[in-house]
Amino acid sequence: MAHGYRAVTWTSFKVHFDRWMLAGIALYLIVFIAITSATQPPGESFTPLQLGMRATGTLSFLMLTFILMIGPLARMSKRFKPFLYNRRHLGVATFTIALLHAAMVLLWYHGFSELNVFVSLFASNPRYTSIAGFPFESLGVAAFIILAVMATTSHDFWNANLGPAVWKTLHMGVYLAYGLLVAHVALGALQSERSPIYLPVLSVAAGTVVTLHLLSGFLASGAKRARLDADDWLDAGTVGDIPENRARILSPKDGERIAVFKFDGKIAAVTNVCRHQGGPLGEGKVIDGCITCPWHGFQYRMEDGQSPAPFTEKIATYRTRILDGRVMVHRTPNPPGTPQAPSVIDDTLGTEVQDTYALTAEARALAPAGARR
Repeated sequence: MAHGYRAVTWTSFKVHFDRWMLAGIALYLIVFIAITSATQPPGESFTPLQLGMRATGTLSFLMLTFILMIGPLARMSKRFKPFLYNRRHLGVATFTIALLHAAMVLLWYHGFSELNVFVSLFASNPRYTSIAGFPFESLGVAAFIILAVMATTSHDFWNANLGPAVWKTLHMGVYLAYGLLVAHVALGALQSERSPIYLPVLSVAAGTVVTLHLLSGFLASGAKRARLDADDWLDAGTVGDIPENRARILSPKDGERIAVFKFDGKIAAVTNVCRHQGGPLGEGKVIDGCITCPWHGFQYRMEDGQSPAPFTEKIATYRTRILDGRVMVHRTPNPPGTPQAPSVIDDTLGTEVQDTYALTAEARALAPAGARR
């Protein structure tokens, strides 16, 4: 977590990550240009600008494909978490490559037109009713605009001022941008490209993204469906069903998911949604007594859902109780930042004693600092 807005600083890990990323970009461009040049039929060749257009176009598409794969892959394996933490760097790099591609396309196809390059771009082909001759350039422009907006608003300044919900909705536009890019390639390069490799690459890339997200959604739907009793209490299973320092996620029929954590012999429940970028808190763990979001490390105290000072983020807490070894969570959330004493796991205590202990602890938490002894 970072307090306030300041110039971006890189940890040693981020420095190494960026170096490998830049090296990978350079290697791809060099190899692509070399192979494309070497495999041209006798008497045919591409100009350096044409090679640059193809190299940057394919690279930006593949990078965006990988970015969309990171989320579901990170849910399935911890090995992909480093990419999740640095997804913003990958996104900005992808936009930069796409910007180079767009600049070269404008220069090559429209730079020598008597019209303004942007007027020429949209006026040169108005055949929107044709499939084979569809002006695919407009699809690329639309995708580029979406990526530009996302790159511009990637800083946490925009997240804080737009609000997590609006910011998240805005950045979900990446899926629309990807769909536009798939159509841009299918209606553009594939219509005239003689190389047999482009269609399989496009199909496998788009198919992999769709498959991974469907699989991730299926696995997420496996979160325990909360059973409701007559008092509006949700059954989260037995105490043993919840792993130590981690959570079990409840999925009420209506309302957002709830993360039920077990730590230090206690049970506490909070919303599953991180205030930063909507990350899944229930997939994180308890570190130093705080729930730690697996996406960017934002932390919240168990007892009140507030971030430790000097941070000000707050999340909703839920009432919990333990009845005959089963963890119960009230379906109604407390307002964000509301103190809520965790339930104590103690097989020697009866139900009534546990409830009394929880109420007493909650009263202590709400009491003035000078009154706590």
